[in-house]
Amino acid sequence: MSSAAPRRGPAPWLRASRVLVVLVALALGALALAWRPVIDPVDPPAASAFAPELVRRGAQLAGVGNCAACHTRPEGPSLAGGVALSTPFGVVYGTNITPEPETGIGRWSEAAFVRAMRRGVDREGRHLYPAFPYDHFVRTADEDLHALYAYLMTRDAVRAPAPENRLLFPLGFRPLIAGWKLLFLDTEPLAPNPRSSAEWNRGAYLVQSLGHCSSCHSPREVLGNEDRVRYLDGGDAEGWTVPALNVKSPSPLPWNVEQLVSYLRTGIARDHAIAGGPMQGVVAGLATASAADVLAIAVYIDSTLGSPTPSRQDLAKASRARASQPTLPPAVGPGDATLALGSNVYAHACAACHDAGRGPSSSSALQLPLAVAVHDPDPRSLIRIVLGGIRPIDANAGRWMPAFGDALTDEQLVALLAYLRRAAAGAPPWPDVAARVREVRTEPPA
Repeated sequence: MSSAAPRRGPAPWLRASRVLVVLVALALGALALAWRPVIDPVDPPAASAFAPELVRRGAQLAGVGNCAACHTRPEGPSLAGGVALSTPFGVVYGTNITPEPETGIGRWSEAAFVRAMRRGVDREGRHLYPAFPYDHFVRTADEDLHALYAYLMTRDAVRAPAPENRLLFPLGFRPLIAGWKLLFLDTEPLAPNPRSSAEWNRGAYLVQSLGHCSSCHSPREVLGNEDRVRYLDGGDAEGWTVPALNVKSPSPLPWNVEQLVSYLRTGIARDHAIAGGPMQGVVAGLATASAADVLAIAVYIDSTLGSPTPSRQDLAKASRARASQPTLPPAVGPGDATLALGSNVYAHACAACHDAGRGPSSSSALQLPLAVAVHDPDPRSLIRIVLGGIRPIDANAGRWMPAFGDALTDEQLVALLAYLRRAAAGAPPWPDVAARVREVRTEPPA
């Protein structure tokens, strides 16, 4: 009785060669997906090539887009780049978008500019990191991109190469961004809502395109993409807690369109806190936008905030009642040393301004039961405000708050936060406040 010889698989060298062929094919496919052609350079256009009205309109739209925030260093030349943008994946630097031909975009045609704005690809075919919010700019209308191009090409040219990005390995390999775009770059244009007014539709368009508001006001997922399901649910920006702009808003008092317009253009509104942190740059930009566009944005945001629910009405009533008192109550709970210390810190460092109540032209501050920072689900914004204060940007006149970072110990700050959360917000204590304070105190510079 004979037996058949055992079947043998391919020789090891053959199996290895097949795997190699598959890997090479996948690599070539990925490179083909990532490859974008170079767009030929052009001579920098003369400023006289653009109509003054078009340039003026572009300047207003650049204010809506807050271009200066990412492309102008403090005390640096306008739009010359160099701003360090911290992300969970490393540091990306804002680039030079002046019309300088070598280090800026002076040799970019309008087609190259539009491709960068809508597809996140520069003139030389390199993929741009989504810290540049082209996932919003993709929805910007042709006429608005034309005006923006005219504005940028008429700025003062500044020679300023951008620093090298500092990213986690292997994210410095730009073709990987093509895969991110395949997953998350939605190129569908915005469709107007026929049931809403033209003003509402203009506001919705600006918020979702040039304004890119949800870049900060929506949470992000593990790959850095916005969580579209939780649109305007609140997020993070530069270590600040960014409040929700929908029915989940932590604002103790409701907003109206008039207050939103005032806040967006000046950083201050009746019964609401002044702008701080990254929002200061947004306000500076919107101060240069057209009044009609800012009103449209306010109309849209007012609609996303929704009508006050019973729980929000109760919060507003309780907050107004606390704010109507001559001062915040003393420490609640006998024998609580932390609250007692916090009450004492408030009395000596805060009450002189915050108990007085803010008037239209007074030098006093908002009563803290009306300040959103004490109602936020996260204490980081309040920590930053107390430590660093709030000062008008660019040394302009405006509301300000002194910094107490050098005056308060960690123990005093933790106690003050616990006291304000109880006495001003009437809310449960924040967890791990001491750890949050240490994080903010010791965070490295960008």
